[in-house]
Amino acid sequence: MTVLVITPGEPAGIGADVLLQTVAEGVAHPIVAIADVAFMQQRADALNLAVTCVRIEEQDIANFHPNVGELAVLHIPLNAPVVTGQLNQRNAAYVLATLDKALQLCLSKTAAALVTGPVHKGIINDSGLPFTGHTEYLRDNSDTKEVVMMLATEGLRVALVTTHVPLKDVSAQVTFDKIVRVTTILHQSIQQYFGAEQPRILVTGLNPHAGEDGHLGREEIDVIIPALNALKTNGIPTRGPLPADTLFQPHYLQNADAVLAMYHDQGLPVLKYKGFGNAVNITLGLPFIRTSVDHGTALDLAGTGKADAGSLKVAIQTAFEMARQKENYHA
Repeated sequence: MTVLVITPGEPAGIGADVLLQTVAEGVAHPIVAIADVAFMQQRADALNLAVTCVRIEEQDIANFHPNVGELAVLHIPLNAPVVTGQLNQRNAAYVLATLDKALQLCLSKTAAALVTGPVHKGIINDSGLPFTGHTEYLRDNSDTKEVVMMLATEGLRVALVTTHVPLKDVSAQVTFDKIVRVTTILHQSIQQYFGAEQPRILVTGLNPHAGEDGHLGREEIDVIIPALNALKTNGIPTRGPLPADTLFQPHYLQNADAVLAMYHDQGLPVLKYKGFGNAVNITLGLPFIRTSVDHGTALDLAGTGKADAGSLKVAIQTAFEMARQKENYHA
């Protein structure tokens, strides 16, 4: 049985809310939350949701069959009581403990995939625990050399060469080797998880107008084009570098499986404009499947019942579809 584990994320935010709302509406796939079971039940009750949180043990995960309205929870205790909407540094270690347990379950193949809820990077760092983001944390703690951040919504997938990097540092990190590694992972992942035998990847330039033949920057000439030529020699054809301000049009996208953007705010604003609330964040290159919501903790909405669970539903569905495709790919 394909089991998916979910970490609700920051307990003061909406991660628990959207998970409980999703369970109340009905989930077609077996899921297990990694969380404090009493906290999850208290939040369900506060939201007046007909959800019963059932504590299970690790050895029972594969064989647990919840009834309608039941959420299986592998218990990780909170470090401090939760006040809805109010961050508490004492619970930063709890958030990372849920991630660590989920990571262990995925690496041991007890779970087929991980879906992560939103965390608050600031409060984790303020607690004295260095944390750049889920993507980097899962990479470092799974002994993975390179991962690729990709967001997807209906009709569009956008992957990134650089992720959470200050804009002033992007150019230095857009290197020949980085482009080759990231594109190779993207190509293989599209084959493995999305069923495209010959992935069609569009690549943006870094500079306005893709450098305009060197007049607006030479990264395209000196770095990006040589990297794309090397990839083609290795059997991974791409199209680019294309100007980012004109690439995101049906003329290009209807013939693409993914877009590879050079930096975070080059590709993701378009993706989120098109699909915010119905988009999913996917980490490629890990030894397991990981998807995530495309939104933050929304502390002001926590406990109100007004949070939109759409992105979590897409993240869950995408994780299961990727798991099924992976099984077929290896068959």
